Amino acid sequence: MAKINNLRTAESVSPKHPDKLCDQISDAILDAYLAQDPDARVAIEAVGGHGELFVVGEVTSTAHVAIEPIVQRIAGNVNLRHKIVKQSPQIANGVNTGGAGDQGIMVGYACAETPELLPLEVVLARNLNKHLYELWPYDGKTQITLQDGYIQTIVASWQNVPTKDLSAQVYTWLKHQDKTVLNDVVQLHANPAGDWDQGGFDADTGLTGRKLVVDNYGPRIPIGGGCFSGKDPSKVDRSAAYMARKIAVDTLKEHKASEVYCYLAYAIGVAEPVEATVIIDGASKPVTGYDLTPNGIIRFLDLKKPQYEQTARYGHFGNGFSWDQ
Repeated sequence: MAKINNLRTAESVSPKHPDKLCDQISDAILDAYLAQDPDARVAIEAVGGHGELFVVGEVTSTAHVAIEPIVQRIAGNVNLRHKIVKQSPQIANGVNTGGAGDQGIMVGYACAETPELLPLEVVLARNLNKHLYELWPYDGKTQITLQDGYIQTIVASWQNVPTKDLSAQVYTWLKHQDKTVLNDVVQLHANPAGDWDQGGFDADTGLTGRKLVVDNYGPRIPIGGGCFSGKDPSKVDRSAAYMARKIAVDTLKEHKASEVYCYLAYAIGVAEPVEATVIIDGASKPVTGYDLTPNGIIRFLDLKKPQYEQTARYGHFGNGFSWDQ
C-alpha cells in the first residue's frame, strides 16, 4: 500500500483584508458601547467595498456611540450608511431571565503542538502574516501546508510589495523558525497571480464574520456556532465559544493530554447548556466544575469590558486572552 502523506494547511489574513476590516469595525463599535454601558446588548455587522460601508444591527443600550469616527479610524474615508434598531423584545425576554441569546453548538479546542495550544499550521501561517504586516501594513494573505509536520509549501500574497522583496522576507522568516519544522526544500508561491497594488475595500467587498475558520482553529477543527465579531457576550456564539476554549485549555493541562475538544450547545432562552462534552485524546466525558450559564461564563471570563477589537485582527484564540490561559 502506498504511503499516505499527512498534509495539513491553514491560512491567515492581514488586518487590512476587507473581511477583517468589517470584523474590526463591528468589534470596535461593540467596545465603544461596552465602555459606556457594560450591559449593552449589541449585534452589529458591517459590509463594505468600493467606497461604501453599511453598518446594520440591533443595539439596546444607554450609551450613545458615534459610528462614523470609528469607521474612519479603521477603514478611512468611505460613504457610511447605518441602520441600527433595538434588540427584538422577544429575544430580549429570554436573555433578561439569564437564558442564552440564541441556540447553537460551540466547539473549543486545545492541543500540545505549540505554546499557543493551537495547530502548528495555524500558528505558522499567523506568525508569517504578522511578520509581513509589521513590514508592510497592507492587505495580504499567507498560507502554509505541512507534510508530516514539516513546512512543505508557503503561499504569500501581499499588496504593494514586489515579488522579489516578498520572497526575500518569507525566506528571512523561515530562517528564524525551529529546525524541527523545516523541510529540506520548501515550495514558495509569492504573489502567484502577479504583483498587485489594489487591495482592501478598493479591490473587494468585506463582510463581518466571513473569516470563520481563520477566527477559530483552522480547517481541520470543526466549527459549530456563528461568527464572533460585533456580538456582546449574551450571545453564546461568542461567550460559549470562548468558554469552550477555556475548558479545552484547562483540560489539556490537567490531563497532560495531546488534544482536547469541548462541545457546548444551547437553546435560546435557556440558561443551562443542552450539551457539555469534553473529548480528551479521543475519550469522551461530561464537562463538570464550571458554571456554563451565559451569566456564569460572562462573570468567569470578565466579558463585559471593551476588549474585542483586538480579537478581530489575528484570531480569537492563542493570543493571550483570558480564555486562552
